Amino acid sequence: MKVAVLDKTGKDTGRKVELSKDVFGIEPNDHAVYLDVKQYLANQRQGTHKAKERAEIVGSTRKIKKQKGTGTARAGSIKSPIFKGGGRVFGPRPRNYSFKLNKSLKRLARRSALSMKANNKSIVVLEDLQMDAPKTKDFTAVLKSLGLEDKKSLFVLGESNNNVYLSSRNLKKAEVVNNSQLSTYQIMNANSVVLFEGSLEGIEQNLSK
Repeated sequence: MKVAVLDKTGKDTGRKVELSKDVFGIEPNDHAVYLDVKQYLANQRQGTHKAKERAEIVGSTRKIKKQKGTGTARAGSIKSPIFKGGGRVFGPRPRNYSFKLNKSLKRLARRSALSMKANNKSIVVLEDLQMDAPKTKDFTAVLKSLGLEDKKSLFVLGESNNNVYLSSRNLKKAEVVNNSQLSTYQIMNANSVVLFEGSLEGIEQNLSK
């Protein structure tokens, strides 16, 4: 699959790059994508939720009424869950939601996600961007030239570029990552994936193993 390389103004540079069929042209595996996205979201959960059960409630241990003769059910503690202010039955406890996936499955999921974007023509290849200083205004101009100012976009760098990253940090709908940090969730969450020309080699090396 050949894709035209654009410059920062959104114009065709006249050059084209060949996207690997092993990464951008496979039959997508929906279940692998589902599992990888599920793992990503599970890992974001803090798991610090906690409710007090009856043993943790502060209150009197006095038997609140006599055992027999009241005409109602027996009750031995004000901390019982059936009373207002009592402990919660089977309340949430702190837990770890993360789970493991095989590396091969995660690579398959990322290839599937990129193939989906390629099939939908949602992948843009941009020549490497050089910025002398971090300026959000300059990065916003690039978004406008690509028609992405109102859409979620993911920019993938070939190597770490602090100026580009800092220029995009204040923008809610734009995200910049290195090719080694690329995740299935980020790919699927973006309306368009913008690959800098220098990132293609690293992506294909990482995902074609």
